[in-house]
Amino acid sequence: MSRDAHKFWLKVSAVVIGLFGPFLFLATMPGLTEPARLDLDILAWPIDGFPSYQSDEIRFLSALTGGFLLGWGVTIWFLSERVYDRAPEAVRQTFLIGVCAWFVLDSAGSITSGNPSNAAFNVLVLLVVVGPMWRPARDV
Repeated sequence: MSRDAHKFWLKVSAVVIGLFGPFLFLATMPGLTEPARLDLDILAWPIDGFPSYQSDEIRFLSALTGGFLLGWGVTIWFLSERVYDRAPEAVRQTFLIGVCAWFVLDSAGSITSGNPSNAAFNVLVLLVVVGPMWRPARDV
């Protein structure tokens, strides 16, 4: 995998991660909660109408999570644009460590909160987001 391919994949990952931010932000508004509520319902399999976005606490957590995810996506984008050429291996390793930290804590929390289906879904997200970043780029 070339350095250009790694930079491209960092941008793909940034978009995948970052798009969850506005999605979750919209769910803070009473008339726009259904897409995020359905997504959470699917992730907390089986589909049973739980969780709901009726409580202020869920909407608040959605706002916080949306902000973090958008910020994380923007950070990855700018790492690919402004830092990668100077330190490709350091950026790759930083990205991988961050994604693996998310994976471990999110999956463990999903399991301990009674939502192991989300931990299984996280494996798919991990594979998509990391893509070819597991291996160092080759100099071409």
